[in-house]
Amino acid sequence: MTAPLGLHLIADIAGAEGLDDSARIEAALRAAAHAARVTVLDVRLHHFGEGGGVTGVVLLAESHISIHTWPEHALAAVDIFVCGPHADATAALGVIEQELGGRVVMRRDIARLGL
Repeated sequence: MTAPLGLHLIADIAGAEGLDDSARIEAALRAAAHAARVTVLDVRLHHFGEGGGVTGVVLLAESHISIHTWPEHALAAVDIFVCGPHADATAALGVIEQELGGRVVMRRDIARLGL
């Protein structure tokens, strides 16, 4: 079996704050990318209007970090997929958790395997 090519981490963060604030979400995603030691290529966010949440994606040279938020439920769904020997998906998740003031209540790790 070959070593994993990357880690695909999926998590839910409950009790989070600022989930309707696009600037806060973008700052959290950028800080997460920095903590993961990955290269940001682009950031795209969409706000769903007053009282609504935010969907965002950070396109990385090493893959992506994405988020979808439900402020009415204080919940953020996070998807972090990173490749490369120095990329750290766990560090990225920790930063998002801290920046949004919530806690991870569900986490799944998927090793992306080379053939």
